[in-house]
Amino acid sequence: MTISRRGFLGALGVAGAVSAVPGNAQAWESKAPPDPFGCLVDLSRCVGCRKCEQACKEVNDLPEPAVKFDDLTVLDAKRRPDQNAFTVINRYYPGRIDDRDKLAPTFVKVQCMHCQDPACVSACITGALTKKENGAVHYDVNKCIGCRYCMAACPFEIPAYEYDKPILPRVRKCTFCFERISKEGGKPGCASICPVEAITFGRRGELLKLARGRIEGDPGKYIDHIYGEHEVGGTSWLYISNVPFEKVGFQTLPTRPMPQTTETIQSALFSYLWSPLALFGVLGAVMGATSRKHNKEGGDDA
Repeated sequence: MTISRRGFLGALGVAGAVSAVPGNAQAWESKAPPDPFGCLVDLSRCVGCRKCEQACKEVNDLPEPAVKFDDLTVLDAKRRPDQNAFTVINRYYPGRIDDRDKLAPTFVKVQCMHCQDPACVSACITGALTKKENGAVHYDVNKCIGCRYCMAACPFEIPAYEYDKPILPRVRKCTFCFERISKEGGKPGCASICPVEAITFGRRGELLKLARGRIEGDPGKYIDHIYGEHEVGGTSWLYISNVPFEKVGFQTLPTRPMPQTTETIQSALFSYLWSPLALFGVLGAVMGATSRKHNKEGGDDA
C-alpha cells in the first residue's frame, strides 16, 4: 500500500476535523481590559519633528541613533522600529496638494499598537508577554526564552530581537512607558513632548469619543475611519487621518482578534485528547503501510 503526500495530509485533515466536533472546544473569551489607557494620533497634525523619537530614547535609555534627531533627511527612507528604536516617524506623499500647489507630506508615527487581545501574548509559550490592565503589552525578560514566536505572530511586525547580543538577547519593543503610567501616573514620553499635540493620551473610551468628535466636526477633512478601533479586535493606539490609511503604510486587517482563531483551533484540537489520539492513529497507519511495502519489496528482491 502506498500513501501519497496528498493522501497523508488529507488523513491529517480528517483527524483534525474529527477532533474538532462540536462540544470539544471551549468558547473563546476576550482577555482585553475594559477601558485601558491609549493614545490617539492625529496624522493631520504631525509635522515629522521626531521629538517623540527623542523622548522615547531618553525614557527607555536607548542608544544614540545613527542619524541625529534634528536631521530630517532620515525621513527619505521608510523605517521600522527595532531593538534600538521603539518608535519611528515615516514620511509619505499620498497625493495631497498643499496651499502652494505642491505635494504635501503626511507623517506617520509607528510603534507597538498594544492590541486589546495581542497575538504576541497568545503566541508566547512562557508568559513573558502579558496584557496589563493599563493597556500596555508588557515584556518580562526573566521569562523569555528567545523563541521569537511573538515576532512571527505580530500582525504589525513590531517585536525586534537583539541578534547582536549572543548572551542574554532580549525581545524589544515599545513599553508604553509602563512604569510612568502605572507608578508615576504620567504620560508616555512621546505623548508628553509632542509640540503640536498630535498625540493625545487618555482612556481608550474617551479617545474614541474624541476621535469621532473630530471626524464628525470636520467631515471634509478627516477620513471616516478610526484605525485601531476594530482592527484585530482593537488596539490601544488609535489613529485618525486626513488621507486614506492604505496610502500611508497602514495594513488592511480583519476585525477578528487573531488569538480568537488560533486559540479556538488549539482548544478544539487538544480538548479531551482527541487530536493526539487521532494523529497517532494516522501516523501508525502510515508507518504500518510503509513497513508492509518495504517487506513486500524485500521479498520480491529475494
